This record gives sequence, structure tokens and C-alpha cells, in this order.
Amino acid sequence: MIRVGIVGASGYTGGELLRLLALHPSVQVTVATSREFTGKPISYVHINLRRYYPDLKFTNVEIDALTSRCDLVFINTPPGISQKITPNLIESGLKIVDLSPDFRLKNIEEYRRWYQMDHEAVDLLSKAVYGLPEIHRDEIKNAELIACPGCNSTASILALTPLIESNIIDKAHIIIDVKAGSSEAGRKPNLGSHHPERANAMRPYSVEGHRHVAEILQELSLLSKEEIRIMFVPHAVGAVRGALATCYTWLTQDDVDENMLRRIYAKRYGREPFVRIVGEGLFKYPDPVNVVGSNYADVKATQYEKKGVIAFCAIDNLIKGAAGQAIQCMNILLKIDEKTGLEAPPLRPI
Repeated sequence: MIRVGIVGASGYTGGELLRLLALHPSVQVTVATSREFTGKPISYVHINLRRYYPDLKFTNVEIDALTSRCDLVFINTPPGISQKITPNLIESGLKIVDLSPDFRLKNIEEYRRWYQMDHEAVDLLSKAVYGLPEIHRDEIKNAELIACPGCNSTASILALTPLIESNIIDKAHIIIDVKAGSSEAGRKPNLGSHHPERANAMRPYSVEGHRHVAEILQELSLLSKEEIRIMFVPHAVGAVRGALATCYTWLTQDDVDENMLRRIYAKRYGREPFVRIVGEGLFKYPDPVNVVGSNYADVKATQYEKKGVIAFCAIDNLIKGAAGQAIQCMNILLKIDEKTGLEAPPLRPI
């Protein structure tokens, strides 16, 4: 049994980690930290998890407790915190699956630009593996530190990867529009995420530049081996869960049609356990309502007139965009079936 700790376990993503790991056959959660709820039982915050963790209580972050009671640690914290504790945990031999943004970017200047702070563990940036299994599965298998993507990044990269790899689009002109539910903003409400302010909203935000742009550019540029240019605008919508990336670009070949696009996506994702290609039927295009509660990503690309193409990806931002993807990475790292603990079908209706 693998002993697992969760640093930052009281928020929405922490709750989803606890929920999914509660029935994982190879894992036991031994440490769950929360500064705000130290000493309280798990069910004090996550009432849905009553009886699953009867003896586990939230604790403060203590390096000695993590190193003595855990084999692997999930870190689920705001920017700037993971980089302070991760070096000591890795030095003690622990494997780290980091859901924070601290180790996603390889370029230190890009980190300073987007997060407005210096990095305290620069030597680990080159060692961290970007935790998107569909692209970095082989590297994840032998990683010490996995840096899980953001939810907007996950949806955008999965939508565009087959088009980038097939080299049939104009990589200098890509527009990405992401619609995201309010849970993306976390458990503590603010004016933007408080439900009365959000319930009927369709509001663009971070138009001047969203932090996830850096991840998207980094990963797509690695795939293309040439410069990628994108325009990226996220939108707050009234849903609680879910993210939908709609990506617009232009074709560079005249022989592309709908059948070719289907073949490209089927070839790229046909063997992926958590990517589903949307076909015809009642739901012709990816919709987050059809993946909520699951680790699935629904994708599709369609031709727009003759020279345009639109690629879509729908995910549950808290699962494939966060906790589920982190567990998928953990499974790969531990050399167990990567679907373990993640095969529950989506909820419907929600």
C-alpha cells in the first residue's frame, strides 16, 4: 500500500483528490494538510466524505511528518509555496505530484513574468516533468517531480495537439477561447466567483494575458519544434464545473476534409484511455456536461468552410483538469494501470 500525503487538502481540488483516492486499491492517504482547518476531521470540510476517513484529521504542513509517513505527496497550493517545500521532500526520497504552477514552466524568466516572483528551486525546473500523460507518459514513468497542468492548459493542448503534430495548420495564428466554471476559482469566494455574481455570467477575464498562456506555448512549441503564436481569452460562465476550449486556426493544406480530421484525431488519441473523440448524434461537439465527474476529455475538430478548422476539448476542470489527472500521473509513476481509481463514468444529469 502506497502512503500518500496531500498538502492543501481542504479546497475543491483537495476534496476531489481525497474522494478519488478513498477507493483507490493501492493507496492510503496518511497526511492531509490545511492551515485553516488544522485539527478538524476531513468531514468537517468535505461532508461528502463522511465515513471514508474516520480517523484522519487536517494538520499543518510539517516536513518531518510528510517524510516519515508518506511515500508520495500531492502538493495543491497557490504559487510560491511548493517551491519552498518540494526540494526537502525530494531530498528525502519522496515522489512529488505538484498541482501548483511552480514547476510547470522550464524558463525562469517566463516564471518571473507570469507569476511576478523569483523562483527558489530553479535547479528542479529542468527535472520536473509536465504532467500531461497524453504527451509525456514515458517521462512521467521515471519522474521524481511531476508538474500537473492547469485546467485551461489541459483542454487547450489536448484540443490542438493532433493538428500541431500533423503539421496542417498555420501555427502562427491560433485563437483559443476557454469557457470555465466557477470552481476553477477555488473554494474561497471573491467578487468574480461568488455565485450571485457568477450564476448568469458570460464574462471574459484576464484578457491582457492569462498565466496558462505560458504553459500552452511551451508545450505546443515542443510538439511543433517551431514558434507557436496564440491569442487566448478565458470566459467565466455560470456553470460550477467544466471547461470547454474552442480553438480556431487556418489550414495550410488544400486536401483536408472532415474525414481526414477524424482520422488524424483517431490516430492520435485512439489508444488513450481518457480521451474520447466525439462523433455524430445528439451531441455533435464536446460539451463539459458530458464529462463532469470523470477523468475524460472529449475532443473533436471540424472544418470551417475550406481553409478554417475549429478544435474543441471539454473536461471537468476539477478532475481531468486537476485531481484526476494528478492521480493518472501517480498511477503511471507507480507502474500500475493508469486507469486505476479513475474509471467512474461521467455524471448525468448534473
